[in-house]
Amino acid sequence: MGIRCFAFRLFLLSLSLSFSGFGRTVSSLDTDLGTARVVFQTAYGDIEFGFFPHVAPKTVEHIFKLVQLGCYNTNHFFRVDKGFVAQVADVVGGRTAPMNEEQSLEAEKTVVGEFSSVKHVRGILSMGRYSDPDSASSSFSVLLGDAPHLDGQYAIFGRVTKGDDTLRKLEELPTRREGIFVMPTERITIFSTYYYDTTAEKCEWEKEILKRRLSESFIEVERQRMKCLP
Repeated sequence: MGIRCFAFRLFLLSLSLSFSGFGRTVSSLDTDLGTARVVFQTAYGDIEFGFFPHVAPKTVEHIFKLVQLGCYNTNHFFRVDKGFVAQVADVVGGRTAPMNEEQSLEAEKTVVGEFSSVKHVRGILSMGRYSDPDSASSSFSVLLGDAPHLDGQYAIFGRVTKGDDTLRKLEELPTRREGIFVMPTERITIFSTYYYDTTAEKCEWEKEILKRRLSESFIEVERQRMKCLP
């Protein structure tokens, strides 16, 4: 009887450790990205972005506000240079739908150049700008390859989290060259955009895992109790 009770206590201890281990696993998820996600929907598929609020907080705030206001809806990728960048047009001139006053006020804002040590590699989001380092507005590039010559020159504010297959489709489209720009021969429209927060999804996932583990644990506790107790 004493051996059975000792085994029962060991089981409870291992159960406690397994729950603490689960907590460490959850907390070790990607900490570079914030919890917000933005999705651009095109005829070639969706592209999902995550943001780096600790790297470029003002840029992230501005871009996310533009998305919240629907400013990128009906905009387009005006540039697709295979192995280099796919660039989103400035919303002021790139949309086919007119903007209302609130959208226009945000779209006309510029943000300071938040340059960092983050590298320009495939999937990175990098702000477009003119020669003035503080002239970034709403145009940005999705890196289609490594571009170390851009490092420290343009503000990086996020990266692609889903949709690399869509980017590869864009890279295969016919293009034409206009000066320094390689541009698609047909308009690549961003039909719609939306955003969500991954925190809610993680919480639901964690709750389901915990419920399942608790159910399994209750069954095992009862089984051990029946062995151990009279």
